[in-house]
Amino acid sequence: MKLIGSFVTLAAALQVASAHYIWTTLTGPTTSTAAVRQPLNNTPVESVSSGAITCNTSPRPATDTVTVSAGGTVGFRLDNTMYHSGPAAIYLGQVPGGQTAASWNGSGANWFKIAEWGAQFNPFRFVTQGQGSVSTTIPASTPSGEYLLRVEQIGLHVAGKPQFYISCAQIRIENGGNGNPPKVSIPGYLSANDPGLTVNIYNPVPTSYTVPGPRPWRG
Repeated sequence: MKLIGSFVTLAAALQVASAHYIWTTLTGPTTSTAAVRQPLNNTPVESVSSGAITCNTSPRPATDTVTVSAGGTVGFRLDNTMYHSGPAAIYLGQVPGGQTAASWNGSGANWFKIAEWGAQFNPFRFVTQGQGSVSTTIPASTPSGEYLLRVEQIGLHVAGKPQFYISCAQIRIENGGNGNPPKVSIPGYLSANDPGLTVNIYNPVPTSYTVPGPRPWRG
């Protein structure tokens, strides 16, 4: 009986793991997996204070940096679809002087959000539920230079235990402007007590929802 129980437990664990996903591909004028710091596996990050919240846990180095234009469209594609209910967002991290997108580890107050996807109501659901990609426009006034483009989707299917699905891509923005968005550090941009993370999305069903983190900068 113990053996049967072990098989049942293993099968359940594999089923849960199969519902996880990885942001593998940068999309836009150029489609690239080589520009993405590929996560080692599909295990989500669960601590907002962990260094892994920046670009995931010890991702494989990217081998390319893709050039995109300010005002152009960029995004990410998953190896699956977003089975887990929750919000999504895209951030830009401006690479500090003297470093490159390939060398920068993402530390410091250099990040700003450029897009977010929250919830709709009547009936309540997250707008990216079941989708396999997200994309947005780089604000036209974003300064030229090298950046990390970061995507996150937060699974809220287990109340009080948010799961972060994260990847970073290396990009070089050209034809930029003179914008100066307010910036945050990652980690440091979220509190574990943020209502958007602690919410129970099943009981009671939310009648409002604010995506965690700063508001998007539109330039």
